[in-house]
Amino acid sequence: MLTAVNVSIVTQEPSQDLDAGSETETGSGDPPTGRGGRDDEVTQGPRLSSLRLAAAVIIAAIVALGALAGWLGYQAFQARKLNLRDALFLQAGRQSALSLTTIDYTEADADIRRVLDSSTGDFKDEFQRNSIGFADAVRKAQAKTTGTVTAAGIESVDGDTAQILVAMSVNTTNAGAPEQQPRLWRMRIGVQKQGDEAKVSNVSFVP
Repeated sequence: MLTAVNVSIVTQEPSQDLDAGSETETGSGDPPTGRGGRDDEVTQGPRLSSLRLAAAVIIAAIVALGALAGWLGYQAFQARKLNLRDALFLQAGRQSALSLTTIDYTEADADIRRVLDSSTGDFKDEFQRNSIGFADAVRKAQAKTTGTVTAAGIESVDGDTAQILVAMSVNTTNAGAPEQQPRLWRMRIGVQKQGDEAKVSNVSFVP
């Protein structure tokens, strides 16, 4: 009797160990699935951060390029504006020099009016005061003068005013007088911008 009982007890112990082992193996299979999900979340985090950083860099580059293009465009516009202004000053100085040195006694009034229309300020007032006597002297001498610009350039610019240097060759003929050799003149002509045109504000001769 005692022997049978002992054998029965011994034979039952391995089955308990197997059940415990099977539970351990079943339990040990669950955690890897959970750890794999967390690893995916950790990997996606840095990936999204890198995309945001790249997008921010691209946007910043686009903004910087846009600002640079705008600045360059503005500089080009300003340079073109100054070039047009200087060309206007130079043309006004050249044309004024021609008007002052090209006078025909048969058209003295029209020639004087042309000078007055392209003048301003004190110079215009002074020329107008002397215009009648000047026209009479030209008609009396039956004088003709023809000016030719040989060189012209901008001496200085100050806002809407400029000083233009003009070199002239002037031919003069008078009734009953022998033909004269061309005279070489140098003139400093002050011009002032008024709206879309520039007018003469001062004239002086340079030795």
